Amino acid sequence: MKINKEGYKIIAVSGVCCAAIWALIYYMLEVHENNWLIVLLSVLLLVFWFLIVSFFREPRRVRIHDNDLVFSPCDGRVVVTEVVRDDEYFDGEERLQISIFMSVTNVHINWFPVGGFVKYFKYHPGRFLVAWHPKSSTENERTTTVVETPKGVEVLFRQIAGVVARRIVSYIKVGETVEQNSSCGFIKFGSRIDILLPKNAQLLVEIGEHVVGTQTPIARISDFATRDE
Repeated sequence: MKINKEGYKIIAVSGVCCAAIWALIYYMLEVHENNWLIVLLSVLLLVFWFLIVSFFREPRRVRIHDNDLVFSPCDGRVVVTEVVRDDEYFDGEERLQISIFMSVTNVHINWFPVGGFVKYFKYHPGRFLVAWHPKSSTENERTTTVVETPKGVEVLFRQIAGVVARRIVSYIKVGETVEQNSSCGFIKFGSRIDILLPKNAQLLVEIGEHVVGTQTPIARISDFATRDE
């Protein structure tokens, strides 16, 4: 199992802490006379550490390229499919929003849902409401990115921190050209991603549906021009 680079430090620190806790209980509290306690403690600490390691797993997936499709930028469950008004970039225009919630058991790597030219990127400090809260899109710590596809369609997506997630990592730079389904960042320990598309884009997923990053098409955007045309 390949581990994402964002997890190296946390995995090492958590491993040292687990070992220190085990040694403290074993030697300071002298529980070594009760072998079953040692076995139970060892199992619990190993399971805890393995869960941390698995959180940073990086699966091998085939990259699919299709300029007419928007792919899921993360693993998770669809929690919102609705038309909203965006004031940050689209000046109040109505957009189709698809939101995907990631639990702590999901892979937390994020991928570009479309390929093209990065026109906009901004980091917003904020609160840490639960990721499925409606106000998390505008009040939580988040990043906003807009990519213009080769066909001129502008796609906005946001990495949003949740209650547990306390750090958003983004590899995005304005002005660069990116490949669809290439890695764009990481959100540590639970979060959400919003994708804003042209209002009349063809929705390909439903609320409650589980999606796989880079593999599940969530919308079709063929025949839509950029807002500037």
